[in-house]
Amino acid sequence: MLSVSRKARSFTESVIREMTRLCRAHGAVNLAQGFPDFAAPREIKDAACRAIEADVNQYAITWGAKGFRDAIAAKAERVYGMSVDPEREVAVTCGATEAMIASILAVVDPGDEVVVFEPFYENYGPDAILAGAVPRFVPLRPPDWSFDPDELAAAFSSATRGLIFNTPNNPTGKVFDRGELETIAQLCRKWDVVCFSDEIYEHIVYDGARHVPIATLPGMADRTVTINALSKTYSVTGWRVGWTIASSGIRKVHDFLTVGAAAPLQEAGAAALALPDAYYRELADAYRGRRDLLLSGLRDVGFRCEAPRGAYYILADASELGCDDDVAFARTLVETVGVGTVPGSSFFSRPELGRTLLRFAFPKRNETLTEAVARLRRGLTH
Repeated sequence: MLSVSRKARSFTESVIREMTRLCRAHGAVNLAQGFPDFAAPREIKDAACRAIEADVNQYAITWGAKGFRDAIAAKAERVYGMSVDPEREVAVTCGATEAMIASILAVVDPGDEVVVFEPFYENYGPDAILAGAVPRFVPLRPPDWSFDPDELAAAFSSATRGLIFNTPNNPTGKVFDRGELETIAQLCRKWDVVCFSDEIYEHIVYDGARHVPIATLPGMADRTVTINALSKTYSVTGWRVGWTIASSGIRKVHDFLTVGAAAPLQEAGAAALALPDAYYRELADAYRGRRDLLLSGLRDVGFRCEAPRGAYYILADASELGCDDDVAFARTLVETVGVGTVPGSSFFSRPELGRTLLRFAFPKRNETLTEAVARLRRGLTH
């Protein structure tokens, strides 16, 4: 057996991916991992096939094919009015996951502090550890998952180098409003802090919520790393094509981590980013219907949950169903009820903070969600 570093010993394997393995083993409906069970848009699949047939099968430029980088910059300008230099400020990565770790490694030195809102997507903790950073957690509190400005301010100091930020948020579904963004931006400017802004769910918003990139606020363009990917918006989570927008040394870290993202899929990415605005409206409308279907079903069987305003997850409280151990409860749901979820503790720095919570993902066909609700009803309401 190889010895394991102290870094690697300090975190577990992904709980989310483990729940997917359990779903497969027990034939459970997988509402754990956030991937669609429906088809990606025909236009981008055709573009990928054309690129492969045209022998776009060798390395692209390490930091991204020019056509794809140009498309990223053009979409940022069209949708948000952002001025992005595709020759200097865009790095194409192997998904948003690599984009985040490459960005942190490029900016943060060992011993630097990084502010993280919690609950948080499970990768952010290990990312900070692998970079040798010291995380400072700031709570988001239900029902609207707001933060206390004084608590956030107290987390900043001269040791703070970065803030890891995700809006629309996984797992809470929170969409940070402009006032909250301005509070965050003011602190980043005051302490000269870099904001690592994960915006992968940018187009999946509901009920009048609007995504605002924090890089568009005054003084934030040069202190923000905007992180995104094709995965969620275009239903291609397995393609692993993401990017960063920033003026930093991310490109060279990315180069030595993974060399480059898949060349033919970058050609398809350019086609995806050129889809009309109607595509994004229809995407959000379809996800709102799925959200409402699952939300109603979860409430009917006894979960307490608020309607998320963005992303495609519901963070549900199962305490009224007798849950006081989220890991055990989630395993029971997989093994005896036939529905996979993610234990809430995996999104917190201290497991006890999520001991009654479960995260349900709804990027699924209505038939899949209906079957999951039926199984929950049979298994939990007898």
